[in-house]
Amino acid sequence: MMFERGIEIKTPAQIKTMRAAGLVVAETLEVLRESAVAGVTTRELDAIAHEHIRSRGASSNFLGYHGFTGVICTSVNDEVVHGIPGSRVLRDGDIISIDCGAVVDGWHGDAATTVAIGDVPDEVLALMRVTEESMWRGIAAARLGGRVSDISHAIETTIVGAGDYGIVEGFTGHGIGSQMHQPPDVHNYGKPRRGAKLVKGLALAVEPMVTLGTSSTRILDDDWTAVTTDGSWAAHYEHTFTLTDNGAWVLTALDGGKTRLAELGVPYGGD
Repeated sequence: MMFERGIEIKTPAQIKTMRAAGLVVAETLEVLRESAVAGVTTRELDAIAHEHIRSRGASSNFLGYHGFTGVICTSVNDEVVHGIPGSRVLRDGDIISIDCGAVVDGWHGDAATTVAIGDVPDEVLALMRVTEESMWRGIAAARLGGRVSDISHAIETTIVGAGDYGIVEGFTGHGIGSQMHQPPDVHNYGKPRRGAKLVKGLALAVEPMVTLGTSSTRILDDDWTAVTTDGSWAAHYEHTFTLTDNGAWVLTALDGGKTRLAELGVPYGGD
């Protein structure tokens, strides 16, 4: 069913299927966190992801998307998003952002995490913590009857309050459901109480991208990989979530987000 501005509203049964897809994504990212070590290539990580997604009876929503050649996006150091898996070897001190998606019975899940490889500088670890925290604060700000920009404002407030970081402007979170990318856009900055209304059946992918420097990016010659224009390193975290009468339900978290939401004083809305 379509809502305002062409926004797709899912039935409870459809949301449950999205949860099934989200669990495949969550499990795949757990496997990849363990596999992302010094000496591994990003192509090897892609193969691991492909095998795990297939083993769970799901399919990749990244592979072939507008010609994308990977099952996951692998973005290393100053690469912000959409890095293509290939021959690059991970080295001690790197960070890698891994974006992963899966489809179950036509319904999508999408999430991302950033992994530290070996001995990473404290300022980079802090960047990762701030980025992940801003994502959770954004989700925690969502309430039925609220607005999408409530999420955006919470993300921005968290990042700005943590230090002098760059909030990437060229990419946003998004609606998700029967397609991977749908309206509405979920910006990582903005004033509250604006944009689409938050209602039951709306599913959103919230994904802050934060840097140690600039907020601007450029696209490499592969027409996919976005890097910071000043070479500063970037972190990227993402979860797909929805709102029920009981609270927030993070469809791509293994526990549905229950633990982190409780820490933030937010009701858990999952089964």
